[in-house]
Amino acid sequence: MTDPRLEPIPLAILTGFLGAGKTTLLNRLLADPAMEGTVVVINEFGEIGLDHLFVEAKGVNTVLLSSGCLCCTVRGELVSTLEDLLRDRDNGRLAFRRVVVETTGLADPAPVLQSVLSHPYLALRFTIDAVVTLVDAVNGEGTLDEHAEAVKQAAVADVLVLTKSDLPAGKAAAPSLARRLRALNPYAPLLDAAKGEATPAALFGRGFDPTRKIADVSGWLAAAADDDHSGHDHPVPGDGQSAVDPNRHDAHVRAFSLVSERPVRGAALELFLDLLRSAHGPKLLRVKGLVALEDPADRPLLLHGVQHVFHPPVLLPAWPDADRRTRLVFITRDLDEGFVRGLWDALSGVPRVDAPDAAALADNPLSLRGG
Repeated sequence: MTDPRLEPIPLAILTGFLGAGKTTLLNRLLADPAMEGTVVVINEFGEIGLDHLFVEAKGVNTVLLSSGCLCCTVRGELVSTLEDLLRDRDNGRLAFRRVVVETTGLADPAPVLQSVLSHPYLALRFTIDAVVTLVDAVNGEGTLDEHAEAVKQAAVADVLVLTKSDLPAGKAAAPSLARRLRALNPYAPLLDAAKGEATPAALFGRGFDPTRKIADVSGWLAAAADDDHSGHDHPVPGDGQSAVDPNRHDAHVRAFSLVSERPVRGAALELFLDLLRSAHGPKLLRVKGLVALEDPADRPLLLHGVQHVFHPPVLLPAWPDADRRTRLVFITRDLDEGFVRGLWDALSGVPRVDAPDAAALADNPLSLRGG
């Protein structure tokens, strides 16, 4: 009889550009009993990882990949992580029946897919369950215009999920965006997260079929298969290299963090965000983090902004980990890091502590290749 441990394990890829709402949807999905026994592999771009702190569900294990983009600098780590998961499963140390890989919003999905499809052992043990791509209704049109990664994410998808369509700006933009997504990917169902359509049953179990996508997809997969992803041909934080392939990411995008030891006044934080948004809103690809307030002192404030749109801050009931410092992660385009740091220092009145390797990142920003 066939060993059930060797039956192919469904592996889904959850992608979408920065701020599309991947973690929010993931938490909603993981609350469904059908997702019990899931391992979530999370990749974030930036020297501080936060998203894994907010993925909590019964019967779910999370793995955080090193900082960097999954389609290039940490692609090899994804392979190693999947191999380790299989080893733990086969040895009885970890039981799971599904893997979901949440990519950074800057990831080109083609190399991520090829990490599994072109690896003899992983291709035997895993089956691509679905590529699920989230598209932000508020910023989607502009994102598709400006970022080739977003176009690839939409075109490669087996399922497209529209997010933020319940917001006034999203509701107005949704019909035009839907037509554009249909042209990019005529076969993928287009679901509306705000209407509750993005359920586990609707998203997973479809399988990945490149023949049901625009012709460009096969070319992207072939190019990814031919590429050398040993980890030495792409720049990593502090290595001082420039991008070898200028078509995957571009050097205008960089990530940095602000870390403060002492709590900040609520009024100062509000002014900092207002000035930053009004001065450079379109350049803020993503701002996310936890803020330690003076009052209340024992509960962190969760911030999340995409370009000029900032979600209402959420006061969490408790800190998600033992680190009680303010930690803000910025991913920006053509925005001077020094401006952000200077504004923070001027308005917060709190001495700043650089995150590990933040200085190196400032001197040698990650070169993001753009597809």
